[in-house]
Amino acid sequence: MKHVKQKTSMLLLLLMTIVLVVSACSGNNSKNNAEPAKENAATNKPAAPEDATAASDLKPYKISLVYPGTPQTDEKKVEEALNKLLTEKINATIDLMPIDWGAWDDKINLMIASREEVDIIFTAQWNGHAKNVGKGAFIELGDLIDKYGQGIKESLDPAFLDGAKINGKNYGVPTNKELAAAGGIVYRKDITDELGIDMSNVKTPQDLDAVYSIVKEKKPEMTPLYTTAGTFNSHFFANYDFLGDSTIPGAILKDQDATKVAAVEQIDRYKEYLNLTRDFFKKGYINEDAATTQVSSGDAWKAGTVFSTVEPMKPGKDAEIASAAGLTGKLAQIIMTEKTVATSETAGSMLGISSTSKDPDRAMMLINLLHTDKEINNLLNFGIEGDHYTRNGEIMTATGNTANYNPGSAWMFGNQFLNYVWDTEDPDKWAKFKEFNQNAKVSPALGFVFDSEPVKAEVGAIANVIKQYQKALETGSVDVDKVLPEYEEKLKAAGVDKVVAEKQKQFDAFLASK
Repeated sequence: MKHVKQKTSMLLLLLMTIVLVVSACSGNNSKNNAEPAKENAATNKPAAPEDATAASDLKPYKISLVYPGTPQTDEKKVEEALNKLLTEKINATIDLMPIDWGAWDDKINLMIASREEVDIIFTAQWNGHAKNVGKGAFIELGDLIDKYGQGIKESLDPAFLDGAKINGKNYGVPTNKELAAAGGIVYRKDITDELGIDMSNVKTPQDLDAVYSIVKEKKPEMTPLYTTAGTFNSHFFANYDFLGDSTIPGAILKDQDATKVAAVEQIDRYKEYLNLTRDFFKKGYINEDAATTQVSSGDAWKAGTVFSTVEPMKPGKDAEIASAAGLTGKLAQIIMTEKTVATSETAGSMLGISSTSKDPDRAMMLINLLHTDKEINNLLNFGIEGDHYTRNGEIMTATGNTANYNPGSAWMFGNQFLNYVWDTEDPDKWAKFKEFNQNAKVSPALGFVFDSEPVKAEVGAIANVIKQYQKALETGSVDVDKVLPEYEEKLKAAGVDKVVAEKQKQFDAFLASK
């Protein structure tokens, strides 16, 4: 049954549960940390076998976890520590398989196309999740969540699982994290202080021109704005709602109430941000290799020559980047857009189980542990206590070995509200998340996910056109007046009008069913 025919009750549940997502953010983590019940009396379905006896009944298995990020020096050391815990709980070991951000899209697409045998893959609405589901990359998770994911259902607000469904089914388990979204910049506050730049007047991307001009003149060794992709046209900054998959054309503006679907290339906001980014590029504010570099912004920050980046905002985003980059106390952030909630947030960070997995049950057991087991969750995210950090209660302090394992990927794995907090972060970080999630503008399309099956041939053809043009345009690397018309012509030839029309048709049916 197609998603557009989902019952109104589910949609009402989505809207009502948004304001309740903060239940996972409370200071009392007893619910999140509790072992899941061994059996649900109502369903008589056993939870994941986590005691020694149950684990001993399982055959040994190595679980591969594929995700975007920089490989860490002490990765093997952390794997060994995780293996001791996982062997005891589910008789499994783990193979961490990070892929550099710059190479992620190409490598994950090849991995899926070649049917490489892996178990768990990071996936997201903005990273082709629906399209990859259509390719058969992920298995449906309903029965597995019922059988081995009771801890997931206890810790995760229903809005996440409901909002991440495709045709009424889950193909990824969302991370328990912030639900609202906003865009803005993170910048070097120590540099603005040194140069006497008043950032209190910076409210919009246009306001950055005067700032970047001073930085370029006074600090010529620095890149005023480092980017590798969409810059101000990133979906989280421009507030595009792509109705389930940002790699498939056709969007509405989620900070507005209009429900007409259009290719973003036809939206005035898109063109405005293209021209602004091009202007910044021509002025030398943006890194010259923006369209081709495979150096992620996270790695670029570590070099100490980046002044700012465009980022999806949340409380403490600046402190997270600073901690990972060795710039503690030197960064600050500015939110520049309205807070919104859309399907892109409920499905903005997920772990899916590959259809090539040899043991999906064990993969789900691991995902459940990442949502419920504080020790395993923090070990994966921050390394070994006493080695990569020391801890006083919930507060972590860096050591001389922190840089050898500091992936900065906590937003990808399980339940972020189990995470310890760095001493450089706000100790009330999770309370601030609760506040951040409140009073966000709800997209008219919340809960809708486009089914691309009727236009899958066009979607495939369009993907090749996007790969050829989009990054160059959205990083300001090419002449907008010359290249945008060419891009639009190629999109039209590939069938973009048919795709947008099909999105509108399904979206209209979704709205009518509410």
